[in-house]
Amino acid sequence: MKKVGILTGGGDCPGLNAVIRAVVKKSLQYNWEIIGIKNGWKGLINGEMELLTDYSVSGILPKGGTIIGSSRTNPFKNGEDAQKIEENIKKFGLDSIIAIGGDDTLGVASKLFKKGIPTVGVPKTIDNDLSGTDYTFGFDTAVSIATEAIDRLHTTAESHHRVIVVELMGRHAGWIATMAGIAGGADEILIPEVPFDIEEVCKNVKKRYNRGKTFSIVAVAEGAVPKKIEEKNIETPDKKTGLVIQKQETDAFGHVRLGGIGHYLAEQIEKRMHVDTRVTILGHVQRGGTPTARDRVLATRFGVKAVELIKNEEYGKMVALQGDNIVAVPLEDAVQESKTVDKELYDIAKVFFG
Repeated sequence: MKKVGILTGGGDCPGLNAVIRAVVKKSLQYNWEIIGIKNGWKGLINGEMELLTDYSVSGILPKGGTIIGSSRTNPFKNGEDAQKIEENIKKFGLDSIIAIGGDDTLGVASKLFKKGIPTVGVPKTIDNDLSGTDYTFGFDTAVSIATEAIDRLHTTAESHHRVIVVELMGRHAGWIATMAGIAGGADEILIPEVPFDIEEVCKNVKKRYNRGKTFSIVAVAEGAVPKKIEEKNIETPDKKTGLVIQKQETDAFGHVRLGGIGHYLAEQIEKRMHVDTRVTILGHVQRGGTPTARDRVLATRFGVKAVELIKNEEYGKMVALQGDNIVAVPLEDAVQESKTVDKELYDIAKVFFG
C-alpha cells in the first residue's frame, strides 16, 4: 500500500479543498493512504500529519480555504529544516508528496525531487502567473469577485461624480486586473508588466470628463509601478523599485508585502485633476469564499491527474491545463519564470481607456 503526503503552501485559494478531495477519492481506488501534511512545508518540518479519509473530505468541495492549513515556509532557508523534512518523510513512511502551491511552494518541491524525493506538483495561484499551465484554479473565482466589485463601484462613482481606484492582487503579473477590468468596464487598467505614466492616466480620465462622463474607474494591480520620469519631477512610491510596499521586511521567500498603490494613484489623480477620488482595496476578499464551478472542475481534474502521475511514477512533474487537456510538465520548467499578461489581451483593454 502506498502512503502519499499532500500539502498546501502559500496563500489560500478557492479550489484547494477540491484538489484534496479529488486526490483522496481517486486514491481510494488503489487502496492508498493519503496523509494530510498540516500547514504546508512547516508541517513536514514539524511532523504534523493527519490521515485523510473519505469522511474527511465529505462536503468540502464548495468550501474555500484548505482543510489542512497553509503557511509560507521555505525549508531551504537553513540546512536543518531541509534535513528534518527528509527525516520525517522516512519516519512517517511517505512514498511520495503532492505539493499544491505557487512558484515558491513548487520551487521547494522541485528541489526535493532533485534530492531524490518523489514529488508531484499542482499549480495554485489566484494570480494565474505560473508557467506551463494556461490557467490555475482560484483565478476564475478571483476575477469573478473583482468584476462584481467593479460593477458595484460604478454606481457609487457615477452618483457622486468620483474617480474610484480599485486595487487588486497581482505582484508580478496583472491577470486579475486585466480580466476583471475588461469584464467590469474599467476606464483604466494598470499592471506590473507595463509601467504607467500618471500624466497619461489623468489625460485619459480627462477625456471622459470632456465627453460629459463625470466619473471613472481605475483598476490597478498591487505590483504596478509608475514610469520614472525624473525630468518631469514625477514622484514615485519607492526610489529603487517604484513599488508601494506595506513593510520592508520580507517573507520566507524574500518577498516584501505589497499594498498601497491605490492610495498613491488616488492622491496623484486628485492633485492633478482636482476631482473627488476614492480608493477600494479588495485584498484578501479576492482569495476567500466558495470557488466558482469552473475552478471546482479544474481543481478536481488536477487532483485526479496528480494521483495518476504517482501511479505511473512520473515524479518531478506538475499537472497543467493546456487547451482543454490536463497534461504533465516538468516542475523545473513551471517555476523558472512568471507568466505575464499577454500583450494582445492588454491591447484589447487599452481600446477602452479614456
